[in-house]
Amino acid sequence: MSSDSSSDSTITQEEIKHLEFIQAIVTRLGNGSFLIKGWTMTVAGVFFGISANTPGWKIAAAGFIPIIGFWLLDSYFLRQERLFRKLYDDVRRPTISVELFSMNVQPYHSVVPWGKVVRSHTMVNFYGTLALVNLAFIVVGIVRVTKG
Repeated sequence: MSSDSSSDSTITQEEIKHLEFIQAIVTRLGNGSFLIKGWTMTVAGVFFGISANTPGWKIAAAGFIPIIGFWLLDSYFLRQERLFRKLYDDVRRPTISVELFSMNVQPYHSVVPWGKVVRSHTMVNFYGTLALVNLAFIVVGIVRVTKG
């Protein structure tokens, strides 16, 4: 490579391939997150349906288990996606040195903390809404039992 500054800012074929590998991982993580949300809606729908037809609150309360479990699993996928996006950003910048074909996201863990991802708008809007609906079924179940 020449010492000419314009050539220093170009991306090599190997770096382009590295970026493609990272983008493929981000895409797979996004698809996984989409599937998790689909499973969440299915399982939550089953619990909501049973809770609507069953007096009592215990089944509705059990509905929190899959909602919380899927929330944490989806948060894992979102965090991994964000970590790989940070890696992608560093690989594409000529001023930052990243080992060629490295998929190590460890340096970004402090930049993308778990708690921030779990409480992100994406997670709270989807899973928080399901949790509130589930809570409503619990309240209705408790009211049914106390009146019945």
